[in-house]
Amino acid sequence: QVQPVESGGGLVQAGDSLRLSCTASERTFSSYTIGWFRQAPGKERSIVAKSTSIGRTTYYSDSVKGRFTISRDNAKNTVSLQMNSLKPEDTALYYCAASRLPYVSKPSEYPYWGQGTQVTVSS
Repeated sequence: QVQPVESGGGLVQAGDSLRLSCTASERTFSSYTIGWFRQAPGKERSIVAKSTSIGRTTYYSDSVKGRFTISRDNAKNTVSLQMNSLKPEDTALYYCAASRLPYVSKPSEYPYWGQGTQVTVSS
């Protein structure tokens, strides 16, 4: 089974950029839908972006559309989340998750999760 590992979080100022990476050693990583989720204190975990294996389609939540870009490099078993024009409200613990199903957006639909990486945006 796939075990995602996130990296790239940190403390930045509003307007800055960060790039998160999600990797896994599973050889069939390219066949998984990979989702990036975030959870701020006191809030529910919600999807930010996802990249499906079928058709390589992408999805973005309205709150990040136009600022975040998800991309995958299957040769390196990596899915990245480029985050530009960061805002204080983007502050959260960001998780990478994997699912064998293509059209899933709920946390409960992703069986495999990383430990999370903290992103903090100061104003």
